[in-house]
Amino acid sequence: MKLSDLKHSGHWPTLVTSFLYFDFSFMVWTLLGVLANQIAAPESLNLTAQQRFFMVSVPILFGGLFRLVLGLLVDRIGAKRTGIAAQLVVMSGLAAAWLFGLRNYEATLAMGVVLGVAGASFAVAIPQAGRWYPPRMQGLVMGLAGAGNIGVVIDSLLAPRIAAIWGWQAVFGIALFPAVVVLLIYIFFSKEAPVQITPKKVRDYFRMFRDKDVHWFCFFYTVSFGGFVGLAYSLGMYFKDRFALTPSQAGDLVALCTAIGALGRPIGGGISDRIGGIRSLFIYYTVACIALVLGGFVNNLVFNVAAFFIACGAFGMGNGSVFQLLPQRFGKDLGLMTGLVGCGGGIGGFLLANMMGQSREHTGSYLTGLLIFAGLCLFALIGLSLVKTRWRTTWGALTEARI
Repeated sequence: MKLSDLKHSGHWPTLVTSFLYFDFSFMVWTLLGVLANQIAAPESLNLTAQQRFFMVSVPILFGGLFRLVLGLLVDRIGAKRTGIAAQLVVMSGLAAAWLFGLRNYEATLAMGVVLGVAGASFAVAIPQAGRWYPPRMQGLVMGLAGAGNIGVVIDSLLAPRIAAIWGWQAVFGIALFPAVVVLLIYIFFSKEAPVQITPKKVRDYFRMFRDKDVHWFCFFYTVSFGGFVGLAYSLGMYFKDRFALTPSQAGDLVALCTAIGALGRPIGGGISDRIGGIRSLFIYYTVACIALVLGGFVNNLVFNVAAFFIACGAFGMGNGSVFQLLPQRFGKDLGLMTGLVGCGGGIGGFLLANMMGQSREHTGSYLTGLLIFAGLCLFALIGLSLVKTRWRTTWGALTEARI
């Protein structure tokens, strides 16, 4: 399969605009995490370690929960209308934060809830792009659309520097400019896939949960995406605290680590198309587990950054693998499953960020939180061992894609 096949097998303008929409949304979604060092500083809101990590975990949690809502809307009113409505909500929140400010801890938490809508954009971009393409291309297509995770890299490089010049609240206002551009491009160039979708209801989520495969997919994505987004939100504070870096220096290292995670998503999806998503996940969870343990113990800055660089890359590629498998198993319910699985990913990120904050607050180090999440990687490996034969001999045997 060649990249040129994307042009002839589906609708590439929708794939590109879905990527741009998710890219901007991910950039905005991670703003509190990237700006956490400046927001929490003594001269600003003067937050404790526990408050800092909880503040950055709120957008992750609500991003996951809102994915359930947007997943329903995608199937009922269409992905494009849902995406436009979500973007307008996010832009309103950015404008309010810029004009009126975030004057206390509670205000940052409220802003985190609004930014959760941006995180939920995943439930829009993925099915909108994926429904245009055949099963054999789902790993690559889902990976390319989901590579909008690269937005956190842009954030990490620019936001701390903008905050240093004009103040951290000005960042919310400046973010409105690309918001308008992306919204216009999305309105004019994206299209709904010509497929018949039966509108889903809330009870359909409960119906889906009767299937044990739903539980497994949610758990696998809780670990892979939760690991990636949890690190994206937390590493800025982690590097600053542990190695006494400036916010800009910490942001540069976050950009380095998260870039490989974002770029790894389409690579992981493409590899899964070739060797199968289950085999790929075995590799990625193993690598991520080892890297997290090393990151917790290694005190040298260079080797520490290398460990988290590898962990982010493994989690990012794992995200691509999960979404190579998902359309094969739940193609007719992709909107619902994107919401459910995305919710699991948000919960995973919330857990990792909070575990790091709790660990820092109560033990003085981040080691315990990292070891606990490494343990979840081990549980994911056990889970893959339990389902691989059944998956490959049941629904996996009926699809043309590698499982």
